[in-house]
Amino acid sequence: MKKIFILTGEPSGDKLASKVIAKLKNSRTDIEYLSVGGDHLKALGIKSLYNLKEVTYLGFTKVLLNFFKIKKKINETVKEIIKFKPDILFSVDSPDFTLRIAKEVKRKYPNIKTIHFVAPQVWVWREHRVKQLKSFLDHVLLLFPFEKKYFDKEGMQSTFTGHPLLEDQGKSKVDISQIIKDNKKIFSIYPGSRLSEINVLIPILFKFVKKMNEKYKDLFFVFHSTVEHIQLIQNLLQKEGLKNCDVIADEKIKSHILKSSMFAVTKSGTISLEICNSRIPSIIIYKMGTINFFIVKMLVKVKFANIINISADEEIIPELLQSRCNPTNIFNTVDKLLSDKKAIEKQVAKSQEIIRNFKTEKSTEIASSVIVSYF
Repeated sequence: MKKIFILTGEPSGDKLASKVIAKLKNSRTDIEYLSVGGDHLKALGIKSLYNLKEVTYLGFTKVLLNFFKIKKKINETVKEIIKFKPDILFSVDSPDFTLRIAKEVKRKYPNIKTIHFVAPQVWVWREHRVKQLKSFLDHVLLLFPFEKKYFDKEGMQSTFTGHPLLEDQGKSKVDISQIIKDNKKIFSIYPGSRLSEINVLIPILFKFVKKMNEKYKDLFFVFHSTVEHIQLIQNLLQKEGLKNCDVIADEKIKSHILKSSMFAVTKSGTISLEICNSRIPSIIIYKMGTINFFIVKMLVKVKFANIINISADEEIIPELLQSRCNPTNIFNTVDKLLSDKKAIEKQVAKSQEIIRNFKTEKSTEIASSVIVSYF
């Protein structure tokens, strides 16, 4: 049996990894797996060393405050990976966690092949990192075509796969009548998958929903959450007394709800690509601590937070960040778009132009074939 250790650091990475591993499991039966993963890898029958929430931290200050805790978890993970003796370490996203482990594993176990999915955003900041990555990574799988030049420049092995979440998924019938009643229009909201994001954004989003309810009487707001945080958001909704809202965590239902939505408000991140791919108009919101934001502003070399806007070098999807991320601004921006059909059509059309460049239609197949080639 061949062995693969799958290393993720947060729910979005767990989801991406599961797409690739599902393809591998369909084509190969001679592979044994172990992971640091979440619900998506668990659904494939893959054991995780520990709960993913133990290593999901957000922001520079959070990492600093939990430095010794994270360091201990990194050492523990390295030890378990070497004990498992995998042929391949497949790390996905969360570079501050996964790449530290990959580097240490490669140092102690040089024969292992290290493949990393979702390249660190060297085009945003710290381009010099590519030289460091080359010393311990055998291959990098790229989501976006424009990333390849940065790795080619240093002679590092890389493959553009496209984004697995943009692959055409098989259509399945899902009954959402128990969630959406009274012929309401669906409005999707994504408050984040990390507790720190939820704590910051939920109070803002609740106030936004109340403002929307003052003007619109035919909307039903669906908060897209994770299994871990669904109860928390349900309790907060109940406490707030918001009747035309619900929370969902099931992936199939979430996908169906999104495709049935008339609009989406989402925190900045991977989910914005899924929203654009479903041709749903949206806006981007995000808020972090003042110190974290100051550090980010000092380091980054791009004007926008969203990958669609970065690629287009213009604000196709409105971004409300930091002080602009408040209930009044969110309401005014959404209200203005909803009253301007041409603006919505323009956003969707331009987003599709950008997304076409991110698609290969066989992203998981490409990624899994690269992994297999290293056996």
